[in-house]
Amino acid sequence: MTFMGSNLRFTEDAVIAVAGAPVEVKVNGEAVPTWERVAVPAGATVEFGIIQGGSRYYLAVRGGIDVPVVLGSRSTYPLGGFGGFEGRKLEAGDVLPIGSAAGYRDLDSAVTSVPSEQRPEFSKEQSVRVLPGLYDFRLTDRGRSNLFTGEWKLSPVADRAGLRYEGPGVEWVEREQPFGAGSDPSNIVDAGYAVGSIQIPGGTQPIILHRDAVSGGGYAMVGTVISADMDVVARATPGTVTHFVEVTMEEALAARAEYNAAVAKLWD
Repeated sequence: MTFMGSNLRFTEDAVIAVAGAPVEVKVNGEAVPTWERVAVPAGATVEFGIIQGGSRYYLAVRGGIDVPVVLGSRSTYPLGGFGGFEGRKLEAGDVLPIGSAAGYRDLDSAVTSVPSEQRPEFSKEQSVRVLPGLYDFRLTDRGRSNLFTGEWKLSPVADRAGLRYEGPGVEWVEREQPFGAGSDPSNIVDAGYAVGSIQIPGGTQPIILHRDAVSGGGYAMVGTVISADMDVVARATPGTVTHFVEVTMEEALAARAEYNAAVAKLWD
């Protein structure tokens, strides 16, 4: 759910959990906790209040949502119009089947809640770790300094495809326009984009490419957000003050291992 949630009616008994950005959740008008397992009786309605921080929260249902598997996933790719429920966002009146809970952990032994110390923060200021490259050499010293010491704010232009930031801008090294490349100082002939790539068209507004972004094109990537911080970026709300912190490959790999260990700890 992005900023606003749906009103959901369950026709069968279910077990749910809501996690992510802080929000009030009610079952048949009664408030229930988030980050915990909650039983929902048949015929009950689940409603969501006003989000209190961040941008997204998530509803999980025991058994999963039983939609077809496309490319190994049940998620939706709205730009392509496939996956999930009919390849689109949910609309009023949609009926979603719940999958079988067979094979899931026994309810008495499974994790019932996430401790507060293991829950993410939803702050209006955050640090995002970045591995420089492949084209950071195209920035002047001042441009590179602005990127890693400047204060950037997430603009309202932010979704699963990309997030645009406003800030001090950067400077590009002057060059002769390459054959086959555009006239923008950040244009290159062509390259593949890693998830988390940072582009700065025109040298003014960095764009972080997220999960639904295109996979290649003609803009220089001056850095890549490390995998461990992609969730940090995704939960930011417009106006969030962001500091890009330069790290090494060794630091990025250590952060990934730490992130994976934290996720694994949830099942201990």
